[in-house]
Amino acid sequence: MTGISTHVLNITTGRPLAGLQVELYDVATQPPTRLNSTRTNADGRTDAPMLAGKDARTGHFELRFHVGDHFRAADGLSDVVPVRFSIFDAAQHYHVPMLCAPWFFSTYRGS
Repeated sequence: MTGISTHVLNITTGRPLAGLQVELYDVATQPPTRLNSTRTNADGRTDAPMLAGKDARTGHFELRFHVGDHFRAADGLSDVVPVRFSIFDAAQHYHVPMLCAPWFFSTYRGS
């Protein structure tokens, strides 16, 4: 499996975030080119990869997680959380999960 996938978890509840808007951009272009825009499903995952394996390529990308739209907390810290990363081997799968709360976010390279 190749391409880019993601999922989003709410760390305050330990549950997936359903309905969160996620966008994928190619940031090697000016301005950045939006490649995909979707919402997470009930499992906090996108129904299809953000970048399908057949379209996998090396390059510089950014996932944008619209957490502010979801949390709408008066004391919320973030609106849109950008996660920039590079793909150096298009034959590998890149899974980029997001852990978040109204005042916190973290990511890592998953499997």
